[in-house]
Amino acid sequence: MSPPNALSSRYSPVAGRQRSMPMKRPAFPSGGEPASKTRIHAVYLQLRRDILHGKFQPGARLPVEHLKIDYGVGAGTVREALSLLVADALVTPEGQRGFWVAPVSEDDLIDITNTRMQLESSALRQAIRLGDDAWEAAIVAAFHRLGLVEDATGRPLEGRVDEWELRNQDFHDALIAACPSRWLKHFRSILYHQHERYRRLSLSHGSTKRDVRAEHRAILSAVLQRDENRAAELIERHIAATRDMLFRVGLPDRKPDRSPSAPRKIDRDVKLKSASKKRNDSK
Repeated sequence: MSPPNALSSRYSPVAGRQRSMPMKRPAFPSGGEPASKTRIHAVYLQLRRDILHGKFQPGARLPVEHLKIDYGVGAGTVREALSLLVADALVTPEGQRGFWVAPVSEDDLIDITNTRMQLESSALRQAIRLGDDAWEAAIVAAFHRLGLVEDATGRPLEGRVDEWELRNQDFHDALIAACPSRWLKHFRSILYHQHERYRRLSLSHGSTKRDVRAEHRAILSAVLQRDENRAAELIERHIAATRDMLFRVGLPDRKPDRSPSAPRKIDRDVKLKSASKKRNDSK
């Protein structure tokens, strides 16, 4: 039995993950023919990247009619891609009213963080018990590659945030690669990507003091020493540090706009002001 089909294959421990590498906007015909899986997946990846990068803010409406023009595809393709993002919990639907970017909140961050801490520390314990020399070598290599795109405190070098995110994921994936439970790794991977949205918010606060490089180095050391209690404690602290940092600086205060006409609100206000001005001029 394989993981649920509703979730993207990038979360599957069998199929492997599909990375959201930078890509050009897909340009596909917008005719009435059924959307191919390739087109749907391409739009899905670009929409996901735009949400994670903040082009679409938490709580923002995602009008299909606008998106099909922006991404050069048909409305059906956009809806299918948005449905995949609903499965990822990055987009929320509301009946026939459309789709919105999932909001961020302290309660959501706490839930994601606590659950990820439990799953990742459990997977790491199992990996330490069963991992071999090749597993250790892969972790050391991933740590080295991550260090090539970050500064001395573990912050991404300028212009290399996306690359840092991928290499950071490689390091965390390498740590638990020897865990035999594919379901444990599957659900932990889902939470990792949910945490990514909040982590990107924390990366935007350059003045916040945190030595991520030292945190990774300490985890690596405990793992190589096969000290599973120490390693589990350190990985939980590491994951919790993003939550604590965001609590200090504050999450974006953005509430979902449920108005179907929200994207045209500015135009309507302009018209109302213009009409008011005409009435005043005629007096």
